[in-house]
Amino acid sequence: MLRFLLHYGIHLIVPLLIGFFFFKKKNRTSVILLLLAGMLIDLDHLLANPIFDANRCSINFHPLHGYWAIGLYFSLLLFKKTRIVAIGLLIHIVADLTDCYLIGF
Repeated sequence: MLRFLLHYGIHLIVPLLIGFFFFKKKNRTSVILLLLAGMLIDLDHLLANPIFDANRCSINFHPLHGYWAIGLYFSLLLFKKTRIVAIGLLIHIVADLTDCYLIGF
């Protein structure tokens, strides 16, 4: 239960907190939606067999969760136009990383 709450809490609550505390009201909705769009990289789970395995660490198992992809997400932080998307992708990676450390909890 702890693993579930932490994983999905990071996926959902962290983007909301970032949007509310770090962005102006007029941009808040679009920023939150872009941060939440980072969850779309989970589409690469469709390539795995089985698609979902509660005891599998996504990091470096799925293509969009690989080390090369994480490096790309960090590099997107360097450009103002891609920074919010990069933050959303990295929030996703942090959520999955905590999930890896809590396998079995």
